[in-house]
Amino acid sequence: MTGTFGRGPVLSMDTLVRVRRELAAPRTPVVDASRRLVLPEGMTAPLGCDAVTVPARFGPLILPRLPRVGCVYADEAHWWWLVPSDSDYALEWPVPARYTTGAVLPDLARAPGLIHRPEGELPYTPPIPLYLALCRITGTTPTWSRPVSA
Repeated sequence: MTGTFGRGPVLSMDTLVRVRRELAAPRTPVVDASRRLVLPEGMTAPLGCDAVTVPARFGPLILPRLPRVGCVYADEAHWWWLVPSDSDYALEWPVPARYTTGAVLPDLARAPGLIHRPEGELPYTPPIPLYLALCRITGTTPTWSRPVSA
């Protein structure tokens, strides 16, 4: 697809935001693939993969609040929810949740186990319902509902 005057491709807002973020982001070292959450056999992540980590005590409270649940991994201390890349854009995930680009695991003795696999090929939990469930459980006001101060 070319622009109005045929001078080049039309870029979507998503593409422009991603390019801007990549240019502004500090260069990070390449992460060993063994430190990433592994997708189950037969699943693909066409939008890339990030993860939202929450303390294990919140996992069972979040699960029933979601209209769709993607891949969820867990160990005794944390639950990891797979979301599409850049799901942190314009969101401040509530504490104690932690957003991890690339679904990178911390230094763990062993990888967490897969406790939920959705039907189909996509591993994602929709990020907005997950964000709202986390806000509700932690008593945090969503970013867009906070009063603006001048």
